[in-house]
Amino acid sequence: LEKMTDLVAVWEVALSDGVHKIEFEHGTTSGKRVVYVDGKEEIRKEWMFKLVGKETFNVGAAKTKATINIDAVSGFAYEYTLEINGKSLKKYMENRSKTTNTWVLSLGGMDYRVVLEKDTMDVWCNGQKLETAGEFVEDGTETHFSVGDHSCCIKAVSSGKRKEGIIHTLIVDDREIPEAVE
Repeated sequence: LEKMTDLVAVWEVALSDGVHKIEFEHGTTSGKRVVYVDGKEEIRKEWMFKLVGKETFNVGAAKTKATINIDAVSGFAYEYTLEINGKSLKKYMENRSKTTNTWVLSLGGMDYRVVLEKDTMDVWCNGQKLETAGEFVEDGTETHFSVGDHSCCIKAVSSGKRKEGIIHTLIVDDREIPEAVE
């Protein structure tokens, strides 16, 4: 395995199917560009006469669009920025925290990352979209699913405040799991 000598940027991107690592190599003499997603080579261009530009590729199970922008700052210095779905990584993650809930938990020695996509009510666990059953209850809704042999439920209850909206709570084996901050 060739050493990543031209590694110039590494990003961690939290999506519904997991946290993905994006690595970018840029040879400023050869113009070489290599993009790795989770250690797997996605793009390789050996000789590029133009040292600035962009590389676009997909990340994760949902094939989320990602773009690395290469800009000259001064002389031979370059700046690398990552965009996800056309937004800066920072903006994308801020927006994502409004549209998803994430919980990280350990069950029987295994670690799980559960993500709720609020717009679709899809539930993901460790990269897999789960089968769920939704039901209306007295104070809101419940989305039932299993993780291993554990019964899980995401309760959606109105906060009563317009700005806060709906509060989602994950309950596993009758125990409330605190939300993770990514």
